[in-house]
Amino acid sequence: MTVEEMRALEANSDYFGVTYGMLMENAGRKAAESIIASYKKCMVLVVCGTGNNGGDGAVVARLLANAGYNVMVILLGRVGQVKHGPALINLEIVRGMDIPVIEAATPGQIPEEAFAECDLIVDAILGTGFHGTPREPARTAIRLINESKAHKVSLDLPSGLDANTGECVECVCPDLVIAFHAPKKGLERYRVEVVDIGIPEKALTHIGPGDLIGLKTRGDFVEKGGGGRLLVIGGGPYTGAPTFTALAAYRSGAEIVTVAAPRRAANIIASFSPDLIVRPLSHEDVLVTEDVPMLKKLIERHHAVAVGMGLGREPETLAAVKEILPLCERVVIDADALQPDMPLHGIITPNVHEFERLSGEHLGPHDDAAEIVKAFSAKNGLVTLWKGSPAVVSDGNMVKVNSTGNPGMAVGGAGDVLAGIVGAFYCRNPAYKSACAAAFISGTAGDMAFEDKGYGMMASDMLNMIPYAVKKYWPRKEK
Repeated sequence: MTVEEMRALEANSDYFGVTYGMLMENAGRKAAESIIASYKKCMVLVVCGTGNNGGDGAVVARLLANAGYNVMVILLGRVGQVKHGPALINLEIVRGMDIPVIEAATPGQIPEEAFAECDLIVDAILGTGFHGTPREPARTAIRLINESKAHKVSLDLPSGLDANTGECVECVCPDLVIAFHAPKKGLERYRVEVVDIGIPEKALTHIGPGDLIGLKTRGDFVEKGGGGRLLVIGGGPYTGAPTFTALAAYRSGAEIVTVAAPRRAANIIASFSPDLIVRPLSHEDVLVTEDVPMLKKLIERHHAVAVGMGLGREPETLAAVKEILPLCERVVIDADALQPDMPLHGIITPNVHEFERLSGEHLGPHDDAAEIVKAFSAKNGLVTLWKGSPAVVSDGNMVKVNSTGNPGMAVGGAGDVLAGIVGAFYCRNPAYKSACAAAFISGTAGDMAFEDKGYGMMASDMLNMIPYAVKKYWPRKEK
């Protein structure tokens, strides 16, 4: 399991009720049980870092002491440097038990004799967040662990191992690695015992905040427009639909959004907001094939395209869409563009009726929507975001059910808002990940709007809540 996948599972687990503190307690308890089963009562040295891996070590220290082992803890840093939350709480519990805790913020403060006098060393210095080369005092501690004749057990992975690459420049050489939930990259060369830390099944099957981890945002790019340029091709009979899509993309973090629409619709759309860049097409009322050359140039200047919202189903419009879709490398296809004879690819966002039109499958309340959507996605080689209740996302290989949203979102324009969120994320991220994250944010924005407006909510209320939903759940990058 990759570091990002593990972080996502932990975040989803916390969201669905098995908190980070519970996971740490479960991990430490399972590790302690494994140690007790393998090693008789003896002198144990637990070497802890200041992060969550150190918190796991503190739990192990407490439980081994309760089981009659003679335990000492070396903290590589000061107590004030320990990560706030479960790690600090568990360290304070250990200190309250009168288990010796030695703070060693520098190599010179590490008591080298402790490594020679103990029978067993528990390595809880660096976890999955580590990459590169260990810095002091961890570097000295790793050397002292390896030089000791004591048995060595590493928690989750040997300190110094880069779980992103599997590479090890300077790391602990353990007799046993107790891996939490699943093995990480690079552990194949060690003796490994995998233990269950209580991650709930729902964290694997349902979308949660963890599915936002790793998404690139505007802040990851320097050049103007690098954060995402989305082209919305829509409008004609309807003008609100492409407007909702464009504004939702902006609210989701897209940097530049252009709406290409027939002339009458373009004039109306431009009047809604000065934030929108609007490009009128050649015909007064509908998209036509004569617009394809101009749209081809626009497509080339944008990272992704959202097409279909508000276009109508005039034969000449659908003929134009059929020519446009193959020109798009990244495309979100919605509404009127979702026709069985279209060259569909990228991400499609059908509602229940549109999915039935495409697949011939009518999904009732007792059908296994996840498996049906997964099979359809596999057959057609695309990502499907099925707007059922609950929503389902699949790329044909993976499938997840969305955990947010409410019946109040069954209102005109809500699907157009979702398409804009998908398009904004898809500008710079993989299709499946973008669709999952968009479903979660859209549902969260809908939940926030429903809490305020109830069944009087409109799509514009959802639109206004997108930034708050993003702000609430977007993972903060640790410094």
